[in-house]
Amino acid sequence: MSKKNSNVLNLKKIIEKDKEIFKTFLLLKNKLIKFKKKTLVVAVSGGPDSLALAGLSRALQKEKKNKYFFVLVDHGIRKNSSKEAELVKKILKKHKISLSILRNKEKITKNFQSKAREIRYDLIQSFCKKKRANYILTGHHSDDQIETFLIRLSRGSGIQGLSAMRFETKLKNRIALLRPLLETKKENLIYIAKKLFGRIVKDPSNNDKKYLRTRIRKLKKNLEKSGIHHNQILRSISNLASTNTTLNTYFEKTYKKIVSKHNKKLLINLENLFLESSDIQLKVLSKSMKDFSKSYYPPRSKKVLNLIKQLKLNKISKFTLSKCILQKSKDYLTIKKET
Repeated sequence: MSKKNSNVLNLKKIIEKDKEIFKTFLLLKNKLIKFKKKTLVVAVSGGPDSLALAGLSRALQKEKKNKYFFVLVDHGIRKNSSKEAELVKKILKKHKISLSILRNKEKITKNFQSKAREIRYDLIQSFCKKKRANYILTGHHSDDQIETFLIRLSRGSGIQGLSAMRFETKLKNRIALLRPLLETKKENLIYIAKKLFGRIVKDPSNNDKKYLRTRIRKLKKNLEKSGIHHNQILRSISNLASTNTTLNTYFEKTYKKIVSKHNKKLLINLENLFLESSDIQLKVLSKSMKDFSKSYYPPRSKKVLNLIKQLKLNKISKFTLSKCILQKSKDYLTIKKET
């Protein structure tokens, strides 16, 4: 037996001997069962969530005959980020996991977290293209799900936003983002990462109060103390997601009636659009701009609602939003790319 195969077997033994880890391993296995024999890219950060995912994926790799690649994006913003990336690479070597470090060369001057996320996924998608992979795995967990829900609640999001993250999200170039650990608590992933690798790498930005997510994390602890518990919020998210699915079935049919593509632009029939409810109007315009600009996120709902208001009052004929130029002409709104 080769040293490489022996290492994977040792990893599987650790997982199979521990009931808590094995339970999460089976959850991951069931979530990814339809993706067997596919090439998957695991996004690693060094935190407990992605380290746990990397270890469990490595064990699953031989069993399902998947081809896995492990990548980490070094934004190069913090002084020690390169050293941290190399440390993560060294930690993963314990189980013969080969980590590719993708270095960001673009300077981020504003909207730090959203821009960093956009760059991160662009770099990983380029890596996927080179490796002919169509799926990116992330270590998002149930605590992330609650934080996302609370962040969107603070921004006044509707049902779609409050449904939070889904297991699968379509990105560009036929690449999909998979989140197989959304049902797992962060504390479980910390335990798994420490058990498999002996340590984790902490990101100092996670404690920086200038970021909304950091402040929301503290709020979440206060909600727990007040009797609003983890599982209760997750149940609400699940109920909202179920309602959103029902709405989406109707929405897809409606969208096809309202939006049409002509050459390199979209045409939106405003007469038909304004016959629909305000929620459907919001969804039609948000989806149009998100898909047309190939953005990871749709534009902020506050901005789209303001656009709808201005269109109804005939106070605007031209608008720029989400890398798109929107122009009203009689009963139609034209969407084309911003140059």
